Amino acid sequence: MSPQTLARGLSPERSELPNGLVTIAQESDAAPAASINLTVYAGSIREPHELPGLAFLTSQALDRGTTSRSADDIAEELDERGVSMRASVTRHTLVLSCTCLSEDLAAMVALVADLVRRPSFEAEEIERRRAEAVTSVRQDSDSTAVRSIEGMLELLYGADHPYARPWRGTPESLGRIRREDLLAFHATNVRPSAVRLAIVGDIDAPVVMELARREFGDWSAPSAGHDIVPPPSRPERRIRLIDMPGKSQSDIAYGFNAITRLDTRYYAYWMMNNVLGQFGLGGRLADNIRERQGMAYYAFSTFDATVGEGPLLIRAGVDPHNVGRTVEAIDTEIQHLVADGPTVAEVEETRESLVGSIPRMFETNESIAEFLQTSEQFGLGLHYDRVLPFLLERVTCDEVREAARELLDRERAAIAVAGPAVVEVLP
Repeated sequence: MSPQTLARGLSPERSELPNGLVTIAQESDAAPAASINLTVYAGSIREPHELPGLAFLTSQALDRGTTSRSADDIAEELDERGVSMRASVTRHTLVLSCTCLSEDLAAMVALVADLVRRPSFEAEEIERRRAEAVTSVRQDSDSTAVRSIEGMLELLYGADHPYARPWRGTPESLGRIRREDLLAFHATNVRPSAVRLAIVGDIDAPVVMELARREFGDWSAPSAGHDIVPPPSRPERRIRLIDMPGKSQSDIAYGFNAITRLDTRYYAYWMMNNVLGQFGLGGRLADNIRERQGMAYYAFSTFDATVGEGPLLIRAGVDPHNVGRTVEAIDTEIQHLVADGPTVAEVEETRESLVGSIPRMFETNESIAEFLQTSEQFGLGLHYDRVLPFLLERVTCDEVREAARELLDRERAAIAVAGPAVVEVLP
């Protein structure tokens, strides 16, 4: 977007069809192109317990043929227009996205509508995507970072919780998925009321609304309902060691159950996490573990508030001989933040950093579309970009301190370490 547009803020237009499908359009003249983001509220939380990976495999097979287009037809059309279609899945969403020239917008909206509404799920194409998915999952199983995070989530939520189950599945579960399972998942969950279409770029908003009406207006299906996330367990401190012989590095995942995205404390928790493990080169964690003690290749924290109570996750990659010392250093940093709270300078610098980073969310049409989708998903409003700085400005130092006291209890931490066998006793 142009600097003038950024100064004014976003000005999206929103329209809802009678079937519940919502379209959001944001005009931008930065380039003669448009980004399409079609998000369906049909993530891994909706797949059967015995078939983890079904939502992921469904997403990967969507562009491999429809009732009127073969996989080759789709590939040829995308190639002719220079477009790359991307599909992804989270716990709560399935996303199709692409960027095209403005002159190709009508054709690409028609293609995206066909993909999401009428996938054929041909057996041969499913097998191709299944093989790719199994390869990807097996590669992850050899990653100390992935294995530590998976182990921590299972400790934190319990193995049966949807936030702990492997969202891309396992080689075994992917092998059990049949064509009928993909068809059933699509029919049950991919419905117009669950679809949000965001288009950003060199467009005319009324034209976009008409395209959405033309391609989706005759789609009729019952409401897909809302995701229901069970409350997580509240475990005492638990530690899991995942032995991966031959690895030269150990990865530590150290986490807590946090809050939902719509919790009124969200902004205080966001700022607290920034102080702990994000600010600068990694907040207090990196300053202690990496810079002062030189023990970690990396150290940082993330805060993933979502529909359910997402985790605050601390991660570190270390020499296997430094695992115990690193966990001890993490314990120390969270205890200091709980006991003393952040300094006024830390809170103000964090606030300034977060507010200053907002324009970077709008550097591309794709990132604007993602921002608008998040705002829509959580009902944050069409002008959330303008409200966000004020919400951050209102957070007090005491609220950030209270967020640390509420969450960072070392006796309730879930800790998983993946790497070569550790002989030392962890704290």
